[in-house]
Amino acid sequence: MKMHLQGAQLKRHIDATLGSGNLRETVRLPPGEDINEWLAVNTVDFFNQVNILYGTLTEFCTSNNCPTMSAGSRYEYRCADGVTIKKPIEVSAPKYIEYLMNWIEAQLDDETIFPQKLGTPFPPDFQDVVKTIFKRLFRVYAHIYHSHFQKIVSLKEEVHLNTCFKHFVLFTLEFRLINKGELAPLSDLVDSILQL
Repeated sequence: MKMHLQGAQLKRHIDATLGSGNLRETVRLPPGEDINEWLAVNTVDFFNQVNILYGTLTEFCTSNNCPTMSAGSRYEYRCADGVTIKKPIEVSAPKYIEYLMNWIEAQLDDETIFPQKLGTPFPPDFQDVVKTIFKRLFRVYAHIYHSHFQKIVSLKEEVHLNTCFKHFVLFTLEFRLINKGELAPLSDLVDSILQL
Protein backbone atom coordinates (compact mmCIF):
# COMPACT_ATOMS: atom_id res chain seq x y z
CA MET A 1 0.00 0.00 0.00
CA LYS A 2 1.33 3.40 -0.97
CA MET A 3 1.17 6.41 1.35
CA HIS A 4 0.79 10.02 0.30
CA LEU A 5 2.92 12.77 1.83
CA GLN A 6 0.61 13.38 4.81
CA GLY A 7 0.64 9.66 5.61
CA ALA A 8 4.42 9.56 5.37
CA GLN A 9 4.70 12.45 7.83
CA LEU A 10 2.38 10.69 10.27
CA LYS A 11 4.41 7.49 9.88
CA ARG A 12 7.60 9.42 10.78
CA HIS A 13 5.79 10.80 13.85
CA ILE A 14 4.84 7.27 14.92
CA ASP A 15 8.38 5.95 14.40
CA ALA A 16 9.94 8.90 16.26
CA THR A 17 7.67 8.62 19.28
CA LEU A 18 7.65 4.82 19.38
CA GLY A 19 11.34 4.80 20.21
CA SER A 20 10.72 7.20 23.10
CA GLY A 21 9.35 4.43 25.28
CA ASN A 22 6.08 6.22 26.06
CA LEU A 23 3.61 4.19 24.04
CA ARG A 24 0.63 6.04 25.53
CA GLU A 25 1.97 9.22 23.93
CA THR A 26 2.60 7.42 20.66
CA VAL A 27 -1.04 6.42 20.16
CA ARG A 28 -2.61 9.84 20.77
CA LEU A 29 -3.92 11.78 17.82
CA PRO A 30 -1.35 14.50 17.08
CA PRO A 31 -2.82 18.02 17.42
CA GLY A 32 -4.48 19.21 14.23
CA GLU A 33 -4.40 15.81 12.53
CA ASP A 34 -7.41 14.16 10.89
CA ILE A 35 -8.56 11.15 12.92
CA ASN A 36 -9.30 9.04 9.84
CA GLU A 37 -5.85 9.74 8.41
CA TRP A 38 -4.31 8.76 11.76
CA LEU A 39 -6.37 5.57 11.89
CA ALA A 40 -5.44 4.72 8.29
CA VAL A 41 -1.67 5.13 8.77
CA ASN A 42 -1.72 3.16 12.01
CA THR A 43 -3.91 0.41 10.57
CA VAL A 44 -1.34 -0.18 7.84
CA ASP A 45 1.45 -0.20 10.43
CA PHE A 46 -0.31 -2.67 12.73
CA PHE A 47 -1.18 -4.93 9.79
CA ASN A 48 2.49 -4.98 8.76
CA GLN A 49 3.66 -5.67 12.34
CA VAL A 50 1.27 -8.59 12.81
CA ASN A 51 2.15 -9.95 9.37
CA ILE A 52 5.87 -9.92 10.22
CA LEU A 53 5.37 -11.41 13.70
CA TYR A 54 3.17 -14.21 12.41
CA GLY A 55 5.55 -14.73 9.48
CA THR A 56 8.24 -15.90 11.91
CA LEU A 57 5.90 -18.69 13.04
CA THR A 58 4.55 -20.07 9.78
CA GLU A 59 6.74 -23.19 9.89
CA PHE A 60 5.36 -23.97 13.39
CA CYS A 61 1.73 -22.91 12.86
CA THR A 62 0.63 -25.68 10.54
CA SER A 63 -2.65 -27.46 9.84
CA ASN A 64 -1.36 -30.40 11.90
CA ASN A 65 -0.20 -28.32 14.89
CA CYS A 66 -3.13 -25.87 14.80
CA PRO A 67 -6.12 -27.64 13.21
CA THR A 68 -8.48 -24.91 14.46
CA MET A 69 -8.02 -21.17 14.85
CA SER A 70 -8.13 -20.76 18.58
CA ALA A 71 -6.93 -18.70 21.50
CA GLY A 72 -6.93 -21.30 24.21
CA SER A 73 -9.61 -23.90 24.81
CA ARG A 74 -12.44 -21.39 25.36
CA TYR A 75 -12.02 -19.30 22.20
CA GLU A 76 -12.32 -20.65 18.70
CA TYR A 77 -12.63 -18.45 15.63
CA ARG A 78 -14.41 -19.41 12.44
CA CYS A 79 -13.83 -17.99 9.02
CA ALA A 80 -16.28 -15.93 6.94
CA ASP A 81 -15.71 -12.98 4.64
CA GLY A 82 -19.35 -12.25 3.81
CA VAL A 83 -18.62 -12.66 0.10
CA THR A 84 -17.25 -16.08 -0.86
CA ILE A 85 -17.73 -17.57 2.64
CA LYS A 86 -21.04 -16.35 4.01
CA LYS A 87 -21.57 -18.91 6.79
CA PRO A 88 -18.62 -19.14 9.22
CA ILE A 89 -16.60 -22.32 8.70
CA GLU A 90 -13.97 -24.04 10.81
CA VAL A 91 -10.52 -23.95 9.24
CA SER A 92 -6.99 -24.49 10.50
CA ALA A 93 -5.21 -21.53 12.10
CA PRO A 94 -2.83 -20.99 9.15
CA LYS A 95 -5.74 -21.07 6.68
CA TYR A 96 -7.78 -18.69 8.87
CA ILE A 97 -4.87 -16.27 9.18
CA GLU A 98 -4.22 -16.46 5.43
CA TYR A 99 -7.88 -15.58 4.71
CA LEU A 100 -7.80 -12.84 7.34
CA MET A 101 -4.58 -11.22 6.08
CA ASN A 102 -5.72 -11.40 2.46
CA TRP A 103 -9.03 -9.78 3.39
CA ILE A 104 -7.28 -6.99 5.33
CA GLU A 105 -4.83 -6.40 2.50
CA ALA A 106 -7.74 -6.11 0.06
CA GLN A 107 -9.32 -3.45 2.32
CA LEU A 108 -6.03 -1.52 2.58
CA ASP A 109 -5.53 -1.62 -1.19
CA ASP A 110 -9.09 -0.45 -1.93
CA GLU A 111 -8.80 3.29 -2.54
CA THR A 112 -12.51 3.79 -1.91
CA ILE A 113 -11.86 2.67 1.69
CA PHE A 114 -8.24 3.79 2.23
CA PRO A 115 -7.82 6.75 -0.14
CA GLN A 116 -4.30 7.37 -1.43
CA LYS A 117 -4.66 10.95 -2.63
CA LEU A 118 -4.55 13.78 -0.12
CA GLY A 119 -7.95 15.41 0.23
CA THR A 120 -9.90 12.37 -0.95
CA PRO A 121 -12.60 11.79 1.64
CA PHE A 122 -12.78 8.61 3.67
CA PRO A 123 -16.03 6.64 3.29
CA PRO A 124 -18.71 7.12 5.97
CA ASP A 125 -18.19 3.53 7.25
CA PHE A 126 -14.38 3.88 7.40
CA GLN A 127 -14.13 3.55 11.18
CA ASP A 128 -16.34 0.43 11.10
CA VAL A 129 -13.94 -1.17 8.60
CA VAL A 130 -10.99 -0.21 10.82
CA LYS A 131 -12.73 -1.76 13.85
CA THR A 132 -13.23 -5.03 11.94
CA ILE A 133 -9.56 -5.03 10.90
CA PHE A 134 -8.39 -4.48 14.47
CA LYS A 135 -10.73 -7.14 15.85
CA ARG A 136 -9.29 -9.62 13.38
CA LEU A 137 -5.67 -8.62 13.99
CA PHE A 138 -6.29 -9.12 17.71
CA ARG A 139 -7.27 -12.72 16.97
CA VAL A 140 -3.85 -13.33 15.44
CA TYR A 141 -2.18 -11.95 18.57
CA ALA A 142 -4.45 -14.11 20.74
CA HIS A 143 -3.52 -17.20 18.73
CA ILE A 144 0.21 -16.39 18.90
CA TYR A 145 0.11 -15.91 22.67
CA HIS A 146 -1.99 -19.00 23.37
CA SER A 147 -0.47 -21.43 20.86
CA HIS A 148 3.04 -20.23 20.07
CA PHE A 149 4.40 -18.20 22.96
CA GLN A 150 7.01 -20.82 23.90
CA LYS A 151 8.25 -20.79 20.32
CA ILE A 152 8.37 -16.96 20.43
CA VAL A 153 10.51 -17.22 23.59
CA SER A 154 12.84 -19.77 21.99
CA LEU A 155 13.23 -17.43 18.99
CA LYS A 156 13.99 -14.59 21.46
CA GLU A 157 11.12 -12.53 20.02
CA GLU A 158 9.04 -12.08 23.18
CA VAL A 159 10.20 -8.52 23.89
CA HIS A 160 9.31 -7.50 20.35
CA LEU A 161 5.96 -9.33 20.50
CA ASN A 162 5.08 -7.78 23.86
CA THR A 163 6.04 -4.27 22.71
CA CYS A 164 4.01 -4.61 19.50
CA PHE A 165 1.03 -5.99 21.42
CA LYS A 166 1.21 -3.26 24.07
CA HIS A 167 1.27 -0.60 21.32
CA PHE A 168 -1.68 -2.36 19.61
CA VAL A 169 -3.73 -2.54 22.83
CA LEU A 170 -3.09 1.09 23.79
CA PHE A 171 -4.03 2.28 20.30
CA THR A 172 -7.12 0.06 20.25
CA LEU A 173 -8.32 1.37 23.61
CA GLU A 174 -7.48 5.01 22.82
CA PHE A 175 -9.86 4.92 19.82
CA ARG A 176 -12.30 2.29 21.15
CA LEU A 177 -11.68 -0.03 18.22
CA ILE A 178 -12.37 -3.36 19.96
CA ASN A 179 -15.01 -4.01 22.59
CA LYS A 180 -13.91 -5.48 25.90
CA GLY A 181 -15.54 -8.86 25.21
CA GLU A 182 -13.36 -9.42 22.15
CA LEU A 183 -10.25 -8.88 24.30
CA ALA A 184 -11.26 -11.67 26.71
CA PRO A 185 -8.78 -14.31 25.43
CA LEU A 186 -5.91 -12.05 26.57
CA SER A 187 -7.70 -10.13 29.32
CA ASP A 188 -4.98 -10.73 31.95
CA LEU A 189 -2.29 -9.49 29.59
CA VAL A 190 -4.41 -6.47 28.56
CA ASP A 191 -5.05 -5.64 32.23
CA SER A 192 -1.34 -5.80 33.04
CA ILE A 193 -0.57 -3.50 30.08
CA LEU A 194 -3.07 -0.96 31.36
CA GLN A 195 -1.50 -0.96 34.83
CA LEU A 196 1.96 -0.08 33.53
